[in-house]
Amino acid sequence: MAEPRRYVPRTLESVFSAASAHFPVLLVTGARQVGKTTMLRHLAGPERTFVSLDDPLVLELARNDPALFLQRFRPPLLLDEFQYAPSLLPHLKREADRANEAGLFWLTGSQVFQGMRGVTESLAGRVALFHLQGLSRREALGFGHSAPPFLPSPTLPEERILLPSGVSDLYATILRGSLPAPALDSQLDPDLFHSSYVQTYLQRDLRDLAKVGDESAFLRFLRATAARTGQLLNVAALARDADVAPNTAKHWLSILQTSGIVFLLEPYSSNRISRLVKAPKLYFCDTGLCAYLTGWTTAATLESGAMSGAFFETWALGEIRKSLLHAGKTATMFYYRDRDQVEIDLLLEQDGTLFPVEFKKTASPKRDAFRSFAALRKTGVPVGTGGVVCFAEHFLPLAEDVYAIPAGLL
Repeated sequence: MAEPRRYVPRTLESVFSAASAHFPVLLVTGARQVGKTTMLRHLAGPERTFVSLDDPLVLELARNDPALFLQRFRPPLLLDEFQYAPSLLPHLKREADRANEAGLFWLTGSQVFQGMRGVTESLAGRVALFHLQGLSRREALGFGHSAPPFLPSPTLPEERILLPSGVSDLYATILRGSLPAPALDSQLDPDLFHSSYVQTYLQRDLRDLAKVGDESAFLRFLRATAARTGQLLNVAALARDADVAPNTAKHWLSILQTSGIVFLLEPYSSNRISRLVKAPKLYFCDTGLCAYLTGWTTAATLESGAMSGAFFETWALGEIRKSLLHAGKTATMFYYRDRDQVEIDLLLEQDGTLFPVEFKKTASPKRDAFRSFAALRKTGVPVGTGGVVCFAEHFLPLAEDVYAIPAGLL
């Protein structure tokens, strides 16, 4: 029997609500099923009208007669899947200017495609943008309200409650992923959910946008992409493994990126260092979908398998990214790698200072786990506290300004 549905508070709620008191239009983007509509309907209350453009009749009205649409559905309005009717934009602008009130229109969008890019131009100064990811582990366990943006610091244990971080439990979390349905319902078969998710995603969102003529080719591409999570992006090799043309692979990858399925971590660049790798690293946003596409069916086989380290890195980096995005912050994140193969998994940049982070699937990190941090001296940029995210039970110093960070503090 399925577990009863429960609402899980999201870290983004307080930031969004505060912005709604100042901006007439607010837009929340994110992949399908991450909980955008659920969060906004929870915050909206009975006085805000809810309209979904997934309804064909409503969508036809919005596209063909935007002015009549806004006469029929008056603010305060929650408009779901807004990207299907970008022609509403100038009408929202006029209404916002006429009413001169905050919180008039709340919008959601599953993609940031051409029509969505017009939002910042048409509604400049009138719109607040937010990006919702799947549930962070902290949110799923009921601690989303106490999740400040992650940054390595000596005070991290005081800032964050230490969550259980046993290896088997964590890989079970990684296998189920962060989409609310499988993450919160232990009775739901994650393979069944993700299989349906892929089929729906292909049918509803990509056939026209990505010009997918051969769905089996696109599925091969998805699987080849998932197998590269945590790796440097090589479009030519990806195209070869998926047996598609390089231009097709590049186009499909951009669709996955803008629809919140994958994200690219850009390399750090510095005028003082010419020997830096320029290719981005590829990560899946949801580890559950990635595990399904790469054929891992149990947490035990995933934990002991060849991709174990890549999945831990993907999950941990994703948790850090969520902590920033769900606090309404820009995720200023990079990785470091030079031609001498010196690599740092993650650099967080804040106020002109770099904070290095490594991800290690170990309970006892050694000094060689953070030896690469020394390479940052060549950048001439201030370097702050560093951390090694791992399976250690306690937050402990490894060296001056470098700490072992239990995965449960993410």
